Amino acid sequence: MRVLIVDDHRIVASGCRALFADDPGIEILEAADAESGERAFRQEHPDVCVLDINLPTVSGYELARRILARDETARIIMFSMNDDPVFAARAIEIGAKGYVSKAGEPQDLVDAIHEVGRGGTYLPPAMARSIAFAGPAYTQSPLAKLTSREMEILRLLSAGKSLAEIAWMVHSSYKTVANTSSIMRQKLGVRTSAELVRLAIENQLA
Repeated sequence: MRVLIVDDHRIVASGCRALFADDPGIEILEAADAESGERAFRQEHPDVCVLDINLPTVSGYELARRILARDETARIIMFSMNDDPVFAARAIEIGAKGYVSKAGEPQDLVDAIHEVGRGGTYLPPAMARSIAFAGPAYTQSPLAKLTSREMEILRLLSAGKSLAEIAWMVHSSYKTVANTSSIMRQKLGVRTSAELVRLAIENQLA
C-alpha cells in the first residue's frame, strides 16, 4: 500500500516512516505543501493520503477538496494538532475517511491507515465519543457555524493574506471570497476583519 504523507514538518514524515519500518506492505511517499501534495497524488496514485490541516499555503482541507475533485474515490485521512470535534466534523463533511490528532497515540495513525486502506473509515475512539457526545459544547463553538471553505478563508485571513491573494490560492473569484468574508462576519457577529483574525487565533485556527 502506497501512503502519501503531506506535512511540512520533516520530523512527522520521518516518524511515519519509522512507524512502518517493519511493514514491507507500506511504502511512504512525502510532500511538504498542498501544491507538491496534489502533484504527488496525480503522479504517484497513492492508496491513502494523510494530509496535515495546517500546511504552509492552503490547508489540508483545500488539498482534500482538490484531490477529491480529481478522484472522488480517494482515501484521505486528515492529520492535525487540533482535537476539536469541529475540525474532525468538517473533514468528514469534505469527504475524508479518517481524522487523527497528532496529540494522540502513534497507533491511532497506524490503525487509521490500515482501516482506510481497506476501504473503511476511522476516528480514534476518544474522538468518536467526543463528537457523539459534544452536544452544546459543539454548537457553542464559533467554528461550528462555519463551512470548511469559510474556515479555509478565515485561516488565510489570519495569516495576513489579502482577499485577492486568497482568491488566487483557493481558485476562486475575488467577489466570491469577499462575499464569504462578509457572510462569516454576519455568522460570527463581528464587524471587522481584525475581529475575524482574533477569533481565528482564539480558536486555534491560525
